[in-house]
Parts: sequence; structure tokens; C-alpha cells
Amino acid sequence: MGRVALVTGGSRGIGAAISKALKAAGYSVAASYAGNDEAAAKFTAETGIPTYKWDVGDFDACTAGIAKVEAELGPVDVLVNNAGITKDGFFHKMTKEQWSAVIRTNLDGLFNMTRPVIEGMRARNFGRIIVISSINGQKGQAGQANYSAAKAGDIGFIKAIAQENASKGITANAICPGYIATEMVMAVPEEVLKTRILPQIPVGRLGQPEEIARAVVFLASDDAGFITGSTLSANGGQYMA
Repeated sequence: MGRVALVTGGSRGIGAAISKALKAAGYSVAASYAGNDEAAAKFTAETGIPTYKWDVGDFDACTAGIAKVEAELGPVDVLVNNAGITKDGFFHKMTKEQWSAVIRTNLDGLFNMTRPVIEGMRARNFGRIIVISSINGQKGQAGQANYSAAKAGDIGFIKAIAQENASKGITANAICPGYIATEMVMAVPEEVLKTRILPQIPVGRLGQPEEIARAVVFLASDDAGFITGSTLSANGGQYMA
């Protein structure tokens, strides 16, 4: 059995592509999800990748869920923190619930998922922590003060974790996707895509989930052992940090 990889939000969108790519690379993969039982069951049926349901914003649920994964598959070697939500609105109209819900899932979730696995990684002298941040965590985005703050926090998180754990064979890196052709983005009206989104992207197209997945597979590999605390921008040239 290969190394064990756990992907949060791993049964849909970018997360599903990551889960499948890691399995193809030889990992034993577990995918967590928050609420869509039908999509998770379909994903498992199609891929053979087991899915586990819990809320990454709940520390106790994460601890219990990870314990179940490790009991069934083995210790987690690769953690991909991909789960995230949006609750957009201009800040002067944003509610506390909109702010707190996004911070709870997108930022608190990093602590809730990483804390239960980090000691085991340190004891085994190997680990890969990969966070799917966002272009909007690098440049900000109007109407997404909550999301931008959380995704910028992702980047600070991996820089600190990378420094603390480098001597233990653990790397921590962030990937910042731009516009990716997920179900959410493809729901945008075609005219808006053509006139307002694509003109911002120098390569002239949306990214594909598989392109983000390939970056994850590389960062999870032994070949990437000298890369830590890094932020990989995958946005087609839209924003160059």
C-alpha cells in the first residue's frame, strides 16, 4: 500500500481532480466532504476512492474523521486542505454570519485538519501539507473581504508551518488557482465569461481542475522535498506575485 493522502472537499470540483490524480500516482486516497451525500456516493462508485463526511470547521469532527481514515487506510502522509466556501458581499453590507462562516471553514479548517496529523508526520519524519489558497488571497477581490482574508491567511499559515517542521521532513506549500473551469465558474453566464473574465487572463482561457491536481501531485512527491513555504500561482498570468 502506498502513502496515504487525505483531500478535504475531495469529491467535487478541484478536490475531485486532486483525489483522482493522487490515486493515479499510487497513493491510498481518502476524500472528505461536508454535505452532498449523492455526489460523494457517485464519486466513490466511479473512482473507488472512499469518502468520509465531516465539517472541517468542527475540530472534534475533524479529529474523529481523521482517526477513522487512519484506522482504515493508515497514517496520513499527505494532507491537502482544499475545502472552502464563499459567502460574498460588499463589506459595508456583509453580515457577521457571512464573515464567520467563511473564516470558520476556510481558515479555522486549516488548524482543525492539520493539528491532528502533524505530530504523526513529525514522528515519522515525513509529511506533505498542501493548501489550496486562491488568487484572491494574493490580490484581494471586491465583494470577498471574508474569502480574501481567509485565503491570505492560508499563505501565512503554510509559511509558519514550513519553518517549524522542515527539519522533520515535512513540507508545507500553497497553490493559488485563478479562474478554474469548475461547476461554480461554469455557472457564470457565458457573456460574462467572454467579456469580463477571460480578457483578464493572458493565456486566454480558464484553467482546468486537472492542472491544479498535477501541481498537487508534484508537491506531494519526493521530488519536491526541497520546496517548502512556497506559494505556486496557477492563474494563467492573471496576477503575478
